[in-house]
Amino acid sequence: MNTTDWPAAEFQAHRAHLRAVAYRMLGSLTEADDAVQEAWLRLTGTDAAGGDIRNLRAWLTTVVSRICLDMLRARMTRREEPLDVYVPDPIVTPIQDDPEQHALLADSVGLALLVVLDTLSPAERLAFVLHDIFALPFEQIGPILDRSPAAAKQLASRARHRLRGAAAPAAADPARQRQVADAFLAASRGDFEGLLAVLDPYVVLRAHAGTGGPLRPSRLIYGAADVATQAHRFAYLSRFAHQVLVNGALGFIVVQNGQLLAVIGVAIRDDKITEIDILADPERLSRLDLTGLIP
Repeated sequence: MNTTDWPAAEFQAHRAHLRAVAYRMLGSLTEADDAVQEAWLRLTGTDAAGGDIRNLRAWLTTVVSRICLDMLRARMTRREEPLDVYVPDPIVTPIQDDPEQHALLADSVGLALLVVLDTLSPAERLAFVLHDIFALPFEQIGPILDRSPAAAKQLASRARHRLRGAAAPAAADPARQRQVADAFLAASRGDFEGLLAVLDPYVVLRAHAGTGGPLRPSRLIYGAADVATQAHRFAYLSRFAHQVLVNGALGFIVVQNGQLLAVIGVAIRDDKITEIDILADPERLSRLDLTGLIP
């Protein structure tokens, strides 16, 4: 392999890891790909083969993290008002294991956690993601933030405190989770009392519908009774639901006549559904890669 081929081959070896970092930082697959591409452009402008970079994986992780940090800061500047309803891009895979998605789903971050990560400051999010999810030492995180390792540790601690309850999914038997998900789907077809039985009393439903989705307008609903009422209104859609994995947890896609109408992620704790996240924005759905998943 000549020196011209070397950076591309080495970068490709780390691409999945970089995309996983960027996705957890940004909650957007499109923006994650943009960040990874920018990291590649910066690598090609560096004398990597000449020895300027001793540890390419660490160097690229630092670069993509700084790019994501800038993107998060720009995102906050653009927002005049906080978004009441937003569902991050989901990663949808078959119930069967998909080895191509292994890197992206390793240490899987559910939609519920990604939603809460959006409430953190960019610096808090970076410190938490790099340390708690990717196990980077604070000695490496501090320079990315232009802060001391102690300050980076404090940021991660602050983030951990704000994420308490959302960051650690409850351990559960996958077979039992599937039973709960099946019961939810069956009850949503018309059994109001059955819906109440599988919903946590404090369940949250978050639906991001965009401007043309079947579930519009977007909505944020709290409490089992109100969530069950809302699910009842769209009972006809449940006939077109198929079980998949959404960010590594059980969920559904709703497909009618070959058209993807929604991706639904559910969080289950103690045999109850505690959160339902629905992406029904046609524009964003069109950008998802669901090859082989749509009947």
